[in-house]
Amino acid sequence: MSRTGIVHLVGAGPGDPGLLTARALELIAAADTILYDRLIPVTALDGARPGAELIYVGKEGRGPQMPQEEIDRLLVEHGRAGKRVVRLKGGDPFVFGRGGEEALVLREAEIPFEVVPGVTSGVAAPAYAGIPVTHRERASAVALITGHENPDKPESAIDWPALAAFPGTLVFYMGVKQLPRIAQQLIAGGRPADQPAAVIERGTLPGQRTVVATLATIAERAAAEGIRPPSITLVGDVAALRDEGIGWFEQRPLYGKTVAVTRAREQASGLAARLRALGAEVVETPVIKIVPLDPPAPDPSQYDLICLTSPNGVRLLFERLAAAGLDARALHGARVAAIGPATARALRARSVLADVMPERAVAEALVEALGDAPVRRALVARAKVARDVLPDALRERGAEVDVLELYETVAEPLSDEQLEAVRSADYVTFTSASTVANLLSAAGGTLDTTARLASIGPVTSDALRANGLEPSLEAEQHDIDGLLAALTRSR
Repeated sequence: MSRTGIVHLVGAGPGDPGLLTARALELIAAADTILYDRLIPVTALDGARPGAELIYVGKEGRGPQMPQEEIDRLLVEHGRAGKRVVRLKGGDPFVFGRGGEEALVLREAEIPFEVVPGVTSGVAAPAYAGIPVTHRERASAVALITGHENPDKPESAIDWPALAAFPGTLVFYMGVKQLPRIAQQLIAGGRPADQPAAVIERGTLPGQRTVVATLATIAERAAAEGIRPPSITLVGDVAALRDEGIGWFEQRPLYGKTVAVTRAREQASGLAARLRALGAEVVETPVIKIVPLDPPAPDPSQYDLICLTSPNGVRLLFERLAAAGLDARALHGARVAAIGPATARALRARSVLADVMPERAVAEALVEALGDAPVRRALVARAKVARDVLPDALRERGAEVDVLELYETVAEPLSDEQLEAVRSADYVTFTSASTVANLLSAAGGTLDTTARLASIGPVTSDALRANGLEPSLEAEQHDIDGLLAALTRSR
């Protein structure tokens, strides 16, 4: 008999990746099988382990969808196969998520399960719109109501007169298509027609939109604004608080802007997360991939100068040292030079403080920063294909120079959808000359876009100009912090 596994009914939250719980991330990383819905954060599956089986079971309005009976069958099948299963659901699995039905199916099949609550959109979307669902002076209670009941039920289970008389905030899920009927029923039941109401589309996501009106006019206003699912409707006096200055989400500096990130996939997530925190909608379009090489570990004791040109170089140098049984102590006899603050931070994370770091993150500046100090033998740890400015300048000073090629950047193809996303973005970020070359290669040699081109520094800007493209902005500090600052200022 097969060993029985366990099924985790996991809430993925309302859409903002930052609202995924620590427990949810932990279970996603350990799962053998993940059955996931449509409305989960875009990065929710990034932490799934290699080899995990990912099964899409999402539903969308009247479009193609997997029957609930088939989802139940898959949960039982994978649970009985002895697998660790995550059923990843938008919001909270027990708040209009059919998690209760799935739990009953698992209990009947005698399959162990665990419920992991998620942040529910009925609370999160209003909060991101600057509307608290409760307030000491305006609402001491809140009711969560489905705006889309089971169509197979013979009659509505909602007592509209009782709901209209409810002394607090009403929050309707999935009700945007039924908004005229909802407003009509509430007013007919005695709810004041002039009570504030709000509809929040894509709550907690960069494209969030909010419409505030009265209960009598909210359906008309939402239709005029083209509000679409997924949306949350809120009825109550607290809706008026949005206009009193606590609508914080839309005030973030890059709110409403779409930013394409072209750097390598393994590096893109950190930049993407910081852009989302600034309010941007991020399109990850990695055009390069970092491929580690396998050179012999260097002997740091042979050098009086060791130059690191990138965080990737730092990481891979220390991997080579570790393979030889060495650590940061092996660098004690040499001066260590870093190009750029990001490279210096990567060294500091490994308990090495850079002796030399130029103000500008380019090789020419590092040569200047070295001053007149003699260099007998130098190691330059870098990518396979890179400018020879630094090695050549050191040799001109009489130094013996070894170049340690630790990695190479190779092109990563983009799909037609990704290319279209780049073309329609508000900003396209470039973090190296190779991102410029590879994006242009993927686009057939030309980049037909109205997007503003954001460069991390002068070398990258020169690569853009060499291809007939003028950077719209260039970071003053040539690292990710500087790039984000430049984007924020340009708004």
